[in-house]
Amino acid sequence: MADVLITHSYFLRFDPKQWKAMQPYPPLGTLYAVSALRDVDLDVCFFDNMFSIDCEGIKNAIRKERPSIFVICDDGFNYLTKMCLSNMRHAAYDMIRFAAEQGCKVIVSSSDATDHAQAYIDRGADFIVMGEGEKTLRQLTKALLAGVTNDYSLIDGLTYQENGQLKTTAKRNVINNLDELPLPAWDVIDIDQYKYRWLRKHGYFSLNMVTTRGCPYKCNWCAKPIYGNRYNSHSPQRIVDELEQLIEHFHPDHIWFSDDIFGLKPGWIREFASLANDKKLQFKFKIQSRADLLVQEETVKALADAGCQTVWIGTESGSQKILDAMDKGITVEQIYKATELLRKYHIDPCFFLQFGYLGETLKDIELTIKMIHDLLPEDIGISVSYPLPGTVFYDKVKGELKSKANWVDSDDLDLMFKNTYASPFYKRLHRYVHKTYREHQALNYLKNIFTTEKNDKLFNYKRVAALPYYFIMSKVEKYRLHLEAKR
Repeated sequence: MADVLITHSYFLRFDPKQWKAMQPYPPLGTLYAVSALRDVDLDVCFFDNMFSIDCEGIKNAIRKERPSIFVICDDGFNYLTKMCLSNMRHAAYDMIRFAAEQGCKVIVSSSDATDHAQAYIDRGADFIVMGEGEKTLRQLTKALLAGVTNDYSLIDGLTYQENGQLKTTAKRNVINNLDELPLPAWDVIDIDQYKYRWLRKHGYFSLNMVTTRGCPYKCNWCAKPIYGNRYNSHSPQRIVDELEQLIEHFHPDHIWFSDDIFGLKPGWIREFASLANDKKLQFKFKIQSRADLLVQEETVKALADAGCQTVWIGTESGSQKILDAMDKGITVEQIYKATELLRKYHIDPCFFLQFGYLGETLKDIELTIKMIHDLLPEDIGISVSYPLPGTVFYDKVKGELKSKANWVDSDDLDLMFKNTYASPFYKRLHRYVHKTYREHQALNYLKNIFTTEKNDKLFNYKRVAALPYYFIMSKVEKYRLHLEAKR
């Protein structure tokens, strides 16, 4: 009988878009929680739902292990868990209900549970961990197992129900010195499942790490229920040591640093690059960053020296009006400059784009499309504005929200509030932008195909061969978009 059985509610199969993309990363936040509980000598079992087809696997694990405590701890470093997709929420409800029926005390730590604590408690959860989870989980699980207290008000960072009333304790302070955390419990993951799928789909194997927690910027649509606006960083030495172990044990070809903002602390990237090079670590990696942090050539050079291959930038819009309305804190000029510098050092720029923000007009949309055509990033990710509780944006649109409050999966793209255009327009816009982007990208490859490095020629030929398709489809989608805009 285990003290604790811990899992997460991200089922890759429940998200058709992500299942098709097949870029699975282990639930890093959950692995940190496992190691934190082990660190206080608890008997901890882990079950990975990533590739499960339903909840039967975790139910069988509960029957087999008969844990005293069942924990759902979602990976707060996976942006999809912050979006609270309803497919995953319903899976969490199913697991909670079953564990409670089996006599487990049920604890949930996730963005969605933080925002909707009552709903989770109504389904059978006993406790919701609010904010950063490791210290709260340690204190709560030890208290439950020891039976030493019924006064949970003494444990910071909790929401629970008492005498029919929802109670929330004092806010838990975030961990300032991240190096005090034990390494994630990589030994509980069946890495081969992840490696097989990466190699089969992409021909290389990528693993995830984090160097920081939190984000100090205040984009008014971005929710931060776990780490808030604080920004704390591991030391470069700790990250290089962890990276060395991952490379030694699992042999990844590539690392995805899933920080909200990588390398914000002054000098951090340079020190990291120096330490990684001293150890002769051979790896490529991708990060997320901001345009205003990438206009310093010294920073971009340090990224290149460390082995950075790809930077995803939250460009959001090519309209300065929209960027300012979002409180994004960057300029369109910085996006252009950052893209130029990244390319100078052979780092691929990729853009996160967001359509449908309040006040966006056709002119703003055209400016964004122009920016895409001008800069031709290596890849783009398109979303529509998504209101999350606790954000300024949510407060602005909550009066316009429809009955639907969450996407079913990440390809839903439903606009859930009243705006300039209706939801079908933005879904059509999503298709048009992708087609016209690929058309312009193929034209650029055609222009440069005879000057491209030999290793890239096959890739370029394939893209160029697809040019007639994208040329036709971009015109078709533009016409359909025009019709949709008139409705």
